[in-house]
Amino acid sequence: MINQEKPGDGAFSPMTISEADFKRLATFIQSNYGIDLSQKRQLITGRLSTSIKQRGYKSFSDFVNHLLKTKDETEVTLLLDKLTTNYTFFMREKDHLDYFRNSIIPEIVRRHQRDKILSIWSAGCSTGEEPYNISMYLFDYLGSQANQWDTRLLATDISNRALTAARRGIYELPDTIPPEWRKKYFVPGPNGSFSVSPAIKNNVIFQPFNLMDPIRFRRKFDVIFCRNVMIYFDQPTKDALVQRFYDATVPGGYLLISYSENLSQNTPYRRLAPATFQK
Repeated sequence: MINQEKPGDGAFSPMTISEADFKRLATFIQSNYGIDLSQKRQLITGRLSTSIKQRGYKSFSDFVNHLLKTKDETEVTLLLDKLTTNYTFFMREKDHLDYFRNSIIPEIVRRHQRDKILSIWSAGCSTGEEPYNISMYLFDYLGSQANQWDTRLLATDISNRALTAARRGIYELPDTIPPEWRKKYFVPGPNGSFSVSPAIKNNVIFQPFNLMDPIRFRRKFDVIFCRNVMIYFDQPTKDALVQRFYDATVPGGYLLISYSENLSQNTPYRRLAPATFQK
């Protein structure tokens, strides 16, 4: 997700970037990661200037030349961590999660009564609140039978910074978290923080993944969550990603996006409910 914070950080004033270098950098980001920064020139200079200077680059041209020539993994990580933000929170779009709990979980549990394996992907998981939230709903629904099921979620993001925070699993909890969940699924920590309980933490497999890459995971998915991610893609990029999601979804499986997004009319999924689609 694109960072909406104020540009500029640290003691340095932002460096300037030429129109040619801006276009080269924006094209590289969109081609490789799907993120449309064509209107984000100020954001790029504000968010990257400090780190570029600290790394010894004399200009944006030097940085862009090095990045495009070498695809240096360290610099790519810098780029993604600086130009993506991870704004998310527990119980985001609660009505949507309630629909997942009331309509989707019962259906996929019925479907998997024999193998007792659920396959769910949080694509663009940010700092982890969404996949942990999904796990809590699953554990609540399955109750005492939860230990008989494999409910482990795949949770992916392109930001190493976000994944590090997600794996740590330490949060300040909003008031929207049900009191019983605070007791069951969190462990109090210092200064009012809470850690996700081991059972919930162990139910999520975090790994880096670029949504522009081919989707070749071992299993197809019963449910794919991709919420507040595609809003930053242009339409062709979004359509191509949705087709890859469709191919990675089991027949009858679901795609959940955010209320602020929609799919094009030629989507292969059928619309089931607001922000909810089925194969």
